[in-house]
Amino acid sequence: MAKLTFLQLAQKVLSESPTPRSPEEIWQFALARGYTEALESTGKTPSISLGSRLYTSVKDPQSLFSAIDERPKRFYLKEPTVVQVAPSSPLAAIAPIAPPPFLEKDLHPLLVYYAKHYLNAYCKTLNHSHSNRTKFAEWLHPDIVGCHFQTEDWCSETSALSRAVGATHISLYAFELKRKLSFSNLREAFFQAVSNASWANEGYLCAADIYPDPEFTTELKRLSSAFGIGILKLDTANPDDSEILFPAKRKETLDWESINKLCINKDFSTFLTRIRLDLSSQEIRKEQYDPVPTAEALHACFAASDSSH
Repeated sequence: MAKLTFLQLAQKVLSESPTPRSPEEIWQFALARGYTEALESTGKTPSISLGSRLYTSVKDPQSLFSAIDERPKRFYLKEPTVVQVAPSSPLAAIAPIAPPPFLEKDLHPLLVYYAKHYLNAYCKTLNHSHSNRTKFAEWLHPDIVGCHFQTEDWCSETSALSRAVGATHISLYAFELKRKLSFSNLREAFFQAVSNASWANEGYLCAADIYPDPEFTTELKRLSSAFGIGILKLDTANPDDSEILFPAKRKETLDWESINKLCINKDFSTFLTRIRLDLSSQEIRKEQYDPVPTAEALHACFAASDSSH
């Protein structure tokens, strides 16, 4: 029978039950399934020994493990795994979960579709390579920005009076896109979304694959509430089933300093110019924003993506 180290034991347990667990919870899980019988050594306090190995491991950037800073500290695998149990050994053959069968850029049209149909926002994709000072551009630009023109459906008299009193009725959106969200990238993704999207009236962290675990959902809700970033789940099978899981906290005042800093990206500065021209002309030039695909086109796109993998 193959022998296990404490870290191999933890890897096996967390790969089978990817919810973050404390060392004691990992030990009890392993004990219930008989995995502890394969340990090279246990000692008098095996769960403490296991915890010591894990606490040391997470300090290494190359570690397989990461942790949630709670009491007690709870550990999880940086990359979720699936397990194929070998009948001859408690040490499973662990293989990485296949990534979603699409690229992040494939999600852009899906988000544009949702933003236009459900937020009534015209979107512009920002190419990060179009920044003049790339060394300042990391975690600065959202992936997509959007504008909702409240006056679009107003009568001319209302619009004219609104301009006369100096009111500008627009809402700006910022969207940060990820293919998937799990415990392994949640903190980084949120920090990125806060850095990139908090200047707007509403900022969203969007993903097509969100880890379906109650504890993960609770943590997602907590972070959303704490930072005011909304969570949008994109549905690649049916674009109209995309939904906002947790709404963004709306800010009535825009962060103009951050907006000005974002203008190092020429796509963003073009976006601002377009809004100004549309407001002054009272005509939205829809062709100047990202094209809005049809639901049928999105269906075909993701069906082709699935068949190619």
